[in-house]
Amino acid sequence: MRPIDLTLWPVSFLYGAANHLRARAYRTGLLKSGRLDAVVISVGNLTAGGTGKTPMVLWIAEKLLAEGKSVGILTRGYRGRPISISDADAAANSTEEIKIANSSDEVQMLAARLGNRVRFGVGANRFENGCKLAAQGVNWFVLDDGFQHWHLERNVDIVLIDAMSPFGGGQLLPAGRLREPLAALARADVVVITRTESSPGIETTIRRHSAAPIFYAQPHLDSIRKIEAGRLTDPVSPRAVGSLFVFCAIGNPNGFVQTLTQAGVTIAGRKFFSDHHRFTRADADQILRAAQAAGATALICTEKDLYNLNGSFGDDANLLCATISLKIQHQDDFWHQIISIAGDRTAPLVSGEIADA
Repeated sequence: MRPIDLTLWPVSFLYGAANHLRARAYRTGLLKSGRLDAVVISVGNLTAGGTGKTPMVLWIAEKLLAEGKSVGILTRGYRGRPISISDADAAANSTEEIKIANSSDEVQMLAARLGNRVRFGVGANRFENGCKLAAQGVNWFVLDDGFQHWHLERNVDIVLIDAMSPFGGGQLLPAGRLREPLAALARADVVVITRTESSPGIETTIRRHSAAPIFYAQPHLDSIRKIEAGRLTDPVSPRAVGSLFVFCAIGNPNGFVQTLTQAGVTIAGRKFFSDHHRFTRADADQILRAAQAAGATALICTEKDLYNLNGSFGDDANLLCATISLKIQHQDDFWHQIISIAGDRTAPLVSGEIADA
């Protein structure tokens, strides 16, 4: 244990105790979870930071849409901050469009990918938002970052584990990156190990706590696109972009670099910012100077970062964006597991629909 961990351990102990008492209150019925008259598929993790939740939410939503489902995404949004809407904005746009435009980078990215094919419930009270969408006909929900969200019942709990840092140093927050002890894996219905094709060691650790089926998924570079006037334009070949300077503000920046290099992209240098960082002109100047010193021919960021650039880069910046998706091994078996578990725990109103999936 590092010296800093010794000073943080008492805080971690209190954090763990509070989480344990809260979970026990829900399990014993002292606190009640809300139940939607719908199927709720939760995507979550055990650790703070990037494990691939947003690409998994996107994958599941696309799968449900392909099967003709009425789909909603329930997400807290970054820090679950409330969104005020002016009368002028409300007159020009729908309330939902305004909330998405002013919400977190992840919500904006999902909305850009999925368009108006899905409905979004954005905010800390995901049960209340789910009720509103259910009243409008949505009966299949993807619950983003839901493993620790006891306030809402779900039919399936999917837990993602990042192979680059699977168990957050083995310590609870803030000494480590674990949100819960590994024993919480007993609640998981399906476990997905990301950023690797095989990891017997991680599987062995999981099996000490869970009998859930284990799958693997890898990020895949779909395209590299130019950014012009804050929007993505035509794709360019990864091998034709030259030597790139990577900058990003995501949970696992080294995972992003790994995805790029595996796709054949040459990396000249990199600069990372804290997750969800909103870039300023000073940040852009710093990045441009570092890229020039590294001999990079262009800059590249993630699709999530696109929504935090805020016009910080000038029009003459050679700015690129990587679009990434999740490739799930044995995806048919993975989907069958989800649908099968959901069918066992669903009210009669939608159980027939699940059986037909």
